[in-house]
Order: sequence, then structure tokens, then C-alpha cells
Amino acid sequence: MSAVPETLRGSLVPLLTPFDGGAIDTAAFEAAVERQIAEGSHGVVVTGTSGEPTSLTLDERADLYARAVRVAAGRVPVVAATGTPNQAETIALTRRAQDAGADALLVVCPAFVRPSQEGLVRHFVAVARSTELPLLIYNIPGRAAVGVTGETVARIVEAAPNVVGLKHASNDLDLVTDLLLRLGDDFRLFCGLESYSYPFLTVGGAGLMSAVGNLLPAQVARLCELVWERDHEAALALHRKLFRLNEAVFYDTNPGPLKAMLAATGLGSDELRPPLAPLSKVTRARVREALATVEDLLPQGVR
Repeated sequence: MSAVPETLRGSLVPLLTPFDGGAIDTAAFEAAVERQIAEGSHGVVVTGTSGEPTSLTLDERADLYARAVRVAAGRVPVVAATGTPNQAETIALTRRAQDAGADALLVVCPAFVRPSQEGLVRHFVAVARSTELPLLIYNIPGRAAVGVTGETVARIVEAAPNVVGLKHASNDLDLVTDLLLRLGDDFRLFCGLESYSYPFLTVGGAGLMSAVGNLLPAQVARLCELVWERDHEAALALHRKLFRLNEAVFYDTNPGPLKAMLAATGLGSDELRPPLAPLSKVTRARVREALATVEDLLPQGVR
């Protein structure tokens, strides 16, 4: 495994893609990057699941990489999510992310295709060999309908040493320990399932890619830091404080509930691109109830 950048750890927030009348609101996107840095996030992820990548064109995704890199200006790492179901498009987007100056890549298991484990090995090795950047596998079986095993990841790393970690959006915490035993503590594992944030960190995770960081960047970053400081009493208390909000992210398809929260607090728009639809009145009410549990953590003026 290649040397891993020390900065590739902590709260790397998967940014939402803001829309205005169907078009990307680039000013709001750039402001969101700046807010993440100002409020202590350790990095940002561009066009991950929360960024609605399947509703964006490849050109739109590449433009967002460049904008995030320009705004971040080296202050925090920018991770470009470049995965698509099509390998040629994934490699093309990966090269555009590298040209834009991204610091690392996040590549999802190809959705809908359902390749075998051998197919996943070949896919990730091919993508990794197309770039010089460190690459993280994005394991999200609930969306992709396929996931990697520990053995598969070890084979990928052996063939492509710039594969340096994995985002794990699953309740299978055994895979975290399995991968660390196989690949060592330098293999960077990020939690992609919000309600598992604290337990994931305690078993050796390097950080979080939590959509809730769009709403509460300082608190999600602080959860990582408390675990690093071994203040588990405070970390557990913060985990419990965020728990209802973490649950609410999945009251409907992500990022619908989260965008509704941002709109309710005046921090963003709730506009989604089709085929995603606005929340129902019932779901919106449930989301507001969860939001009320963290009202005291919201910035002054938006409570």
C-alpha cells in the first residue's frame, strides 16, 4: 500500500449539490465548501451519494471538483467521488478529477451491474492504475446491490498500492476489523452509515463521511477528535446527542431529509433533481422532530 496522506482522516463531509431552478447553484456550493473549512471539517467529498451524482452530467461533476479545489486552496483535502456504473466513464472522470487538483478519489462499487468479486477486483485495479492519486473504495451494498469482501479488498491493494482505504456504508462492523487485520492500521476506513459513527471509530475507523456534517460540521468533526483524544465519555454523549438526527437522514432517500433540514434552518435549499421527489408532509414533520433534538447546536440565527 502506498503512503497515505496524513490529512486523509477525520470528518470528510460528503457535500450536497445545491440546485436553483434545476441548475446547480455554484455560488451556494462554493459557500458550502468555505463553511466546512471555517467550522472545522477535516475535508470534503464532492459528488458522493449525498451530492446526487447520478443526476449530474460528467461535466457538472468535473466542474464541482475544480470549484471545490479552488475554494479549499489546500487548506483541507478534496476527495472527488468519480464512480459510475460504467468503467470507461469512471476512468475518464477520475482523470478529470486528477487534472482538477483533487487530493484523493472515492470510487463506488458499480451499481446495477452486480459484478462478481473477481469483477470488482479487476474494476478497481483498472481505475486505480489510471491515476496517481490515492483511491478509496466506496462499499455501499444497499445502493450498489453488491459489496466487497475483505479478501477482495486485500487483492485490490496488492495489485494497486494507491488504493489506501474504504468508505463503508453498511452495518457490518466485522469488515472493519477484518480489513485492519489484513492491511494494517494505516488502511483508512471511513464510516458511511451515520448512526454507526461512534462505534465505527472505536473499532479503528480513520474517520467519518457523514452527511449530517452538512448541517453540523463542527460537531461531526468534534466526534472524531474526541475519539482521538480518548475522551470516550464525551464522545458517547455527543453520539447520543446526534443519534436521532443520524436516523432521520434515512426517513426518505438521502439527501431528501437532509436538504429539508437545511431548508428548515435557512442554511440551504431543499430542491432535488428528479427522479428524487420532495418529502411528504408526514416525513417532513418527522424530520423536523429530529431536528428539534439538536436545536441548541445550530448556529445562532438559524434556530
